[in-house]
Amino acid sequence: MDELLYLIAIALSLGGLGLAAFLWALKSGQFDDLDGAAHRVLFDDDLPAAPRAGGEPAKPAEAVRGQ
Repeated sequence: MDELLYLIAIALSLGGLGLAAFLWALKSGQFDDLDGAAHRVLFDDDLPAAPRAGGEPAKPAEAVRGQ
């Protein structure tokens, strides 16, 4: 029977910690812009590559990052 009391106390303390973490996330603005990241993925922020001096086109940014 004592084990059950320990388990209840542990469960309540973990629930309280979870609630505290959730309230901290609300207060710090973690849930302010839920759609921003979803829309940001769709837009390309990279600038187009400028041509090189020799007339040879520059490599795309993805090819340079992959090396």
